[in-house]
Amino acid sequence: MFGIFKSKYNLINSGLMKGMTDIHSHVLPGVDDGSPDINTSLSLLRYMESIGLREVWLTPHIMEDYPTLNKKLQQQFDVLKAAYSGPLNLRLSSEYMMDAAFTNKLDGEVLPLGSSHLLVETSYMYPPPGLPDILMKIWNAGYQPVIAHPERYLYMEEKDYLLLKEKGYSFQLNLMSLSGYYGPHPKVVSEKLLKQKMYDFVGTDLHHLERYRPMLDQLRLTRRQLEALEGLIANNARI
Repeated sequence: MFGIFKSKYNLINSGLMKGMTDIHSHVLPGVDDGSPDINTSLSLLRYMESIGLREVWLTPHIMEDYPTLNKKLQQQFDVLKAAYSGPLNLRLSSEYMMDAAFTNKLDGEVLPLGSSHLLVETSYMYPPPGLPDILMKIWNAGYQPVIAHPERYLYMEEKDYLLLKEKGYSFQLNLMSLSGYYGPHPKVVSEKLLKQKMYDFVGTDLHHLERYRPMLDQLRLTRRQLEALEGLIANNARI
């Protein structure tokens, strides 16, 4: 599909993102550190159209700093859908910080990805107390934990990734980690985890366009990396 003579290929020009379902974005206006208003959200959606996406899950942060209730999220979602007239299929979910208040939400208060996947994260610096127990509670509540951007967690080592995968939990790659958008460490780790086939899904984690757009426009990947991403994109569509 990608030829054999060039060592690196532009991701957007490869066509891989055409028809893609994005399972991680911060486009919902006025609820977290992503889009601040409806006009910004519409600009983000137009950009997502331009790179070929088909469906976008809006996954605002739910954490101590952003304790937004589902009712408020649904209201903002309805406002955005009413204002947006493009071809993207918009879906509503959330990205949950596994903090002290999180497990109380598992009794019917979460917005999953589809019927059975739950997008979760931790602090970049430290794991929450009792992380294995929290993940097991998610599992026991009937959800498949999808751990967002594990390559960004500075406290994780290879043994931690292996243990989480052995438990059956899913990993979601931040696409821009491969570009160095978050710094050299997440880039190195994301390349390694992708090569080892540790990821299950991929998301843009789009918050704004200022740095994201030019870096994505220039993102070049090897043939093997593109083939690995193709499998993750296929998994996204099945959520």
